[in-house]
Amino acid sequence: MFAVTATQTDPDNPLAGLTLGEHPEPEAKDGWTTVSVRAAALNHHDLWTLKGVGIRQDRLPIVLGCDAAGVDEDGNDVIVHSVIGTGADETLDPKRSLLSEIHDGTFAERVAVPRRNLVPKPAALSFEQAACLPTAWLTAYRMLFDKAGLEPGSTVLVQGAGGGVATALIALGRAGGYRMWATSRSEEKRERARSLGADQVFEPGARLPERVDAVMETVGQATWDHSLKSLKPGGRIVVSGATSGAVPPADLNRVFFLQLSVVGSTMGTRDQLQRLAVFLEQTGLRPVIDRTLPLREARDGFAAMAEGDLFGKIVFTV
Repeated sequence: MFAVTATQTDPDNPLAGLTLGEHPEPEAKDGWTTVSVRAAALNHHDLWTLKGVGIRQDRLPIVLGCDAAGVDEDGNDVIVHSVIGTGADETLDPKRSLLSEIHDGTFAERVAVPRRNLVPKPAALSFEQAACLPTAWLTAYRMLFDKAGLEPGSTVLVQGAGGGVATALIALGRAGGYRMWATSRSEEKRERARSLGADQVFEPGARLPERVDAVMETVGQATWDHSLKSLKPGGRIVVSGATSGAVPPADLNRVFFLQLSVVGSTMGTRDQLQRLAVFLEQTGLRPVIDRTLPLREARDGFAAMAEGDLFGKIVFTV
């Protein structure tokens, strides 16, 4: 079958290890099944894998891709939950992994996954839209509706509008009744964030009209100081990534004096993915797709992500 694999890693030239071509068919072990992929979405996780982050060299070559929507062996349209783990909350399983870390991922004609990882795809969602949900949109859903602990009407700041999680946060928050603010270095991305439902947009580090109830943080070191200073006393930062660096000054005096909370959030559960799909079905909200490419042109999508030339999700069709 055709697949997109990581055959080597290089932190300085990640695309050097990106290989497109034939790959062995997946084998479904006991309790697993095979899904024929119709669409798969690109994530920064895939680029980090090519850089050598979070992957053991003895796992190579491995099929990339965490997200997919397709058709199961019984002919059902499904969304694939990409967290491989056990328990009521798979993300808390210390042995958990994502597809493409230990097991081959979704950038292929077919992928093997545990049966419990399949979620029905609502007919109202296209395969391309559904493929955007399992990583970026599920991460945003959990951050907002689980970890933030906010009631509708609260004010939420999203740092770094443009990426998949950030755009999902803005759209989901607006649909959920929050007042959404966003920052971006790019004027174009600030305006696109406004079109998604952001009530106000700002340059990074800008003084805000008032302090916010919560900050959704995926950027890390570059925005951390601004995130802390933007919070009301008793406010909360929800962190699900640190693309600009993971060790900013903690500013503990501000944290304890203003009784701020810093909460980590990783992915989401299978049940949350199913509720997210229903939420989109009921509200009419749809993922923002930057571009759709055939899987055989995946290199162009990786290059766009590496250059930061995107707003929303890049989706590959099979």
